[in-house]
Amino acid sequence: MDVKPIVVGHSFGGLIAQELLANDYAAAAVAIDPAPIKGVKILPFSQLKSGFPVLGNPANKKRTVALTAEQFRYSFGNTLTEEESDTLFEKWTIPGPGRPLFEDATANFSRHSPAAVDTHHARRGPLLLISGTEDHTVPQKVTEAVFKLYADNPSLTEYQHIDGRGHSLTIDAGWPDVAGATLDWLAAREPELVTAPKAER
Repeated sequence: MDVKPIVVGHSFGGLIAQELLANDYAAAAVAIDPAPIKGVKILPFSQLKSGFPVLGNPANKKRTVALTAEQFRYSFGNTLTEEESDTLFEKWTIPGPGRPLFEDATANFSRHSPAAVDTHHARRGPLLLISGTEDHTVPQKVTEAVFKLYADNPSLTEYQHIDGRGHSLTIDAGWPDVAGATLDWLAAREPELVTAPKAER
């Protein structure tokens, strides 16, 4: 692309957004409830329970897995009414590959993990990490741990949380709050995006 894009990603998309930014493919990135990158060592119970429908069976590494409505309600819709969660489940869910979850779960034991992001040395554009405070799939503590991994990187990294929101925060009725926080942050970063030099590879 002639102009580097701004990338916004949720969950595994948030992990990928960080990788694109660190490798100079993006001008800025917003990672919303991002899947943990290599280096995060905490594993809250709710995250373990959310991943169990996939990670509980090693055979799932080589096949796709579909959540039940009840599993979706715990992992995504825990802050919603049962009716709203079930509506989102019917509208949006499809079977997904198990392999990325297994790769992420074992990232700290793999020298060349796909979940590795250069949090220390990459010269890059601004990064915002957003966490829903009630997220079961990627708990707030996990996103805060990701934020801490960037502590010694001179490039701008910021963190925001959105109270009372779960992993469905980008698709449920409260999505305008998340979109608004994202757009406000990007608008405030606009001067930096215009003047920032191209990073050296």
